[in-house]
Amino acid sequence: MAGNFNIKDRDWDPLYSFHSFHSDFLMEIDNYFQLKLSFPVHQVSTCYTDNHNDSNSVIDLLFLWPNSVEIDNYFILPDSQHPSDHTPLIVDISIIEEVIQEKRHTIIRNSKEEINFISELMNTIGSINTASIPDKESLETIVQDYVRISEFIWYKFSQCVNINKCSKAWWNEECWDKLTRYRFSKILDNWKVFKGVIKKTKYLFFNNKIQEIMSKNKRPWNFMNWVKKQIASYWRIAIQ
Repeated sequence: MAGNFNIKDRDWDPLYSFHSFHSDFLMEIDNYFQLKLSFPVHQVSTCYTDNHNDSNSVIDLLFLWPNSVEIDNYFILPDSQHPSDHTPLIVDISIIEEVIQEKRHTIIRNSKEEINFISELMNTIGSINTASIPDKESLETIVQDYVRISEFIWYKFSQCVNINKCSKAWWNEECWDKLTRYRFSKILDNWKVFKGVIKKTKYLFFNNKIQEIMSKNKRPWNFMNWVKKQIASYWRIAIQ
């Protein structure tokens, strides 16, 4: 989080002698997002005024993750402000190489494979002898056996598929059947049937998700993409 916050404070400006209550609200927002005020390698002003009655100030700030390697490692470039009265802030942020997964093992929801997987897994778990666990090492052996067996059964009934736009949590065997039928026939009616199945499947899946959230944490507003009440209250107080 970075920008011109237009708040003068002695906490980040060594040439300013006062503390602003607005900075307290800014720090509360900072803490809410689990960020920390970063300090430059060399502290200089970030805002330069043409008015001789006013002094230069530090009002452009940068907030970073507390444990990031970039914390307290950014630079203020007063020689690069050009026509602006604000100086640029520059920080080098390392980007970790990311491996994009293209394939995965999956079992289609409500399929025969899913039924067989659950059945064999339950039978296998039930056959594990847990009557005598005398020590920690015995418990560790049982846990490792469970992990090994579960992985074997998973790969037995799952299939390796390419990750694509159809790789959705709501996608099931009926969707595959209707899509395959249309691809072979290219008949418009089959396409309409496929779209109808998609609509029904999505409705059932997300309706179940809504019921699950409402019954577990009783917070259906988790679906709403609004600003958190705490943050909104901070800004209202700050504006006042």
